[in-house]
Amino acid sequence: MNSRIFRGAHAPRVSASRTDSSHGELAMAPSPSRTLISDFKLGRKDGFGEAPKPAREARALPGSAGDAFTIIELLIVMAIIIILAGLVLGISGYAHEKGARSRAEAEIAAMSAALESYKADNGIYPTDPSTQALDPTTKPDFNSYATASLYLYKTLSGSDEKRAPIAGAKSYFAFKPNQLSPADGKSDIQAIRDPFGNSYGYSTKQSATGSGGYNPTFDLWSTGGSTTTDTAKWIKNW
Repeated sequence: MNSRIFRGAHAPRVSASRTDSSHGELAMAPSPSRTLISDFKLGRKDGFGEAPKPAREARALPGSAGDAFTIIELLIVMAIIIILAGLVLGISGYAHEKGARSRAEAEIAAMSAALESYKADNGIYPTDPSTQALDPTTKPDFNSYATASLYLYKTLSGSDEKRAPIAGAKSYFAFKPNQLSPADGKSDIQAIRDPFGNSYGYSTKQSATGSGGYNPTFDLWSTGGSTTTDTAKWIKNW
């Protein structure tokens, strides 16, 4: 029997219990290190069973329920934002209108007091053909309003449309630029403007003709931005 001689510190052991069937030679047992490497490559752990496989990372496939739920969430958030924006705008618009109405009420009260002062000095409320023809019971005509309103401005302020003092006239009311149209403080005045951007109405039709209008003294009003004869929405002195 031929024997193989292995040199070196890592020479494999010779097993006496196994022989090569073809040559009758003793077969060498595999080394432990090679066994471990083979087991590792085959996925075994310490030569027994299979090593645990790493868990795969869960990923949502395109178009899966996870993506659909995310889209639904975005739609819900957008809907909430739109609703909140509408509420904010609505509240803001309401507050703006309420403030404008409060300002109109204060201005009408102040001009009414000035008209009483004028009557105390002159025995009559300011009146001319434009105020006698203006009927507050008819549909608003802001051109007619402007003509009567300009007359009222001249009478109460003691100034003409060019903002120059009228000789011998007394001032009963000091108008601010934002109460006049236009409000630039330089152009010729066209009317007394209400907070809604329209001309105030001033009429003496009732006192002059006995018909039309609402008051036997004078009617002073703002339509509150309305263009109808629904006086319930107007700000007025009657």
